[in-house]
Amino acid sequence: MTLPDERYRSVKWAEAFLKRLAGGHYARTPKAVRDEARSILRHYPSDWDMQRAAEGAPEVFQERMEDLHRFVAAGQRAAQEESVTDAELLRGYREL
Repeated sequence: MTLPDERYRSVKWAEAFLKRLAGGHYARTPKAVRDEARSILRHYPSDWDMQRAAEGAPEVFQERMEDLHRFVAAGQRAAQEESVTDAELLRGYREL
C-alpha cells in the first residue's frame, strides 16, 4: 500500500538519483548511461509540475500528509482489504 506522500517522495528521489547519475557522481558510469539519465531528466516533472499534480489529485500525490491523515488513510485501505476478505469468507460459508 503506497500513500500519496510516499509516491511523491519516490518521484523526487528518482529525480535526485537521475541527476547524480547524469552528473557523473558515480565512478565508472558509462557515458551511454549518463546520456540516457540526462535524456530522461529532460522531460521529468519539475517541482511546479509535482505541486500541480498534488493540488489536482491529492489522493495520488501529496508533498506531506499530517500524521493523523496518514493514520486514517492507512486504516481506510486496510478496511477495504478486510471487506474483500470478509465477502470471500461469507461466500464460502454460504456454500456449506
